[in-house]
Amino acid sequence: MAAGIYRRRAVLAVAAALLLMSWAAQAAPAVKATGRAPVVLSMATEYPATSMPGQGVTTFAELVEKKTRGAVTIKPSFDAAAGFKSGDMIDAVAARKVDAGDAFAGGMANKYPIFAVSSLPFLADSLKKAVGLNKAAMPTYQKFFAEHGQKLLYTTPWPASGIWSKAPVRSVADLQALNIRTYDNTSQAVMTRAGAKAVNISFADAMPRIAAGDVNAVLSSGDGGAGRKLWEYLPHFTEINYAMPVSVATMNLEAYKALDPASRAAIDSAAAETEKAQWKRIETRLKENYDTMRKNSVTIDTTVPAEVKQALTRAASGSVAEWKTANAPASTVILNRFGVK
Repeated sequence: MAAGIYRRRAVLAVAAALLLMSWAAQAAPAVKATGRAPVVLSMATEYPATSMPGQGVTTFAELVEKKTRGAVTIKPSFDAAAGFKSGDMIDAVAARKVDAGDAFAGGMANKYPIFAVSSLPFLADSLKKAVGLNKAAMPTYQKFFAEHGQKLLYTTPWPASGIWSKAPVRSVADLQALNIRTYDNTSQAVMTRAGAKAVNISFADAMPRIAAGDVNAVLSSGDGGAGRKLWEYLPHFTEINYAMPVSVATMNLEAYKALDPASRAAIDSAAAETEKAQWKRIETRLKENYDTMRKNSVTIDTTVPAEVKQALTRAASGSVAEWKTANAPASTVILNRFGVK
């Protein structure tokens, strides 16, 4: 009987040893790569995992895990679960309340107006123009984030902004009947001048008001609306091509500098690949969004009535000049690079 007990103990000891060896084999690449235990960094966004920014965060996290062989892990959170909306993200990352974050530029523009450039009305209303404008703004973005203790990782384009609404927008009267959520001070001013009642709030704050019926329209892309299932409340989408804004992902600079050189190089490589992937992804995103929207009974108006288009164009006139004057000289540099005097 004693011999049986000893055999069982031996078997258990061998099993335990094999389990430990298996764990060590999995952990070894990360420990070997950095000479220390794996680093876990948090990354937050206020958008769903299925949205363009959400997919960017996931892509970046997967690439970092792969390129560092587990030495660095990005732990993402979505839907503002970390407690930070886009307007809060710059300060949150600077204070390292979160190690990295993805924020919608329009939301950041409420406090830091230079970021309104990507959502200026009808300035970049095509993918080609959006690519050019983003390239023109990138050095200014990088300088800004460095001054705020952050490293710019990558940008994410959004499909062109349109109007989600409870009722169709087929006349100026329809436009003026909107209680519309806008995403920055400029878009709020434009919609107000067009005769609508406009409020500038984040998506997270807007959803309860949309559900309650206080807000009957939203200025957003099909991507943002699809991610939030806006069709449950706003079954019409008008393709006004207001702007193709971006979201920006950054990392706390001290968190970045604390990594070993190999891990920093991996972060840089993952960020560059994510940037490329996001701008490639946008090429087919509009069709994917429209397919999803139509499957959920959204009526998509791709031909905007002339009087609606003219009302919006008149309301937007002067917006670029106003932004340029208020944010010079940085704004002048960006627009000159883009080819707008």
